[in-house]
Amino acid sequence: MLITPKLHGTTRMLSVNGRLDQDNCEAFRAELAPFLQSATSEPHHIVLDLSGLEYVSSAGLRCFMLAARQARGQDSRIVVAALQPMVAEIFQISRFDLVLKVYADVEAALTALAADSASSSTPRS
Repeated sequence: MLITPKLHGTTRMLSVNGRLDQDNCEAFRAELAPFLQSATSEPHHIVLDLSGLEYVSSAGLRCFMLAARQARGQDSRIVVAALQPMVAEIFQISRFDLVLKVYADVEAALTALAADSASSSTPRS
């Protein structure tokens, strides 16, 4: 499991590669933790680029759920993008596409989050 971070404005894009299962779930959570903790001081969004994720088990889905819950508690969001067909099927079967917003690609996710940030920071009359 390897996470590669990139910064796009206030959005962190994290590329996730390999498999996410019982054997490496805690390592994944440990790698993700600093990005979630930094949202405490400065709310931001996280895009998980899953184009390199080959497989996710129920333990991996639990990791995603816990991360999404923590982000929501800090006024941040985690979304996923670019799911490989097998991972996309697992998300659909488990109805996890209702837990995390799924985007076809990273660019669509970044665009949607930028639009959300802009609309939430616009003063209302």
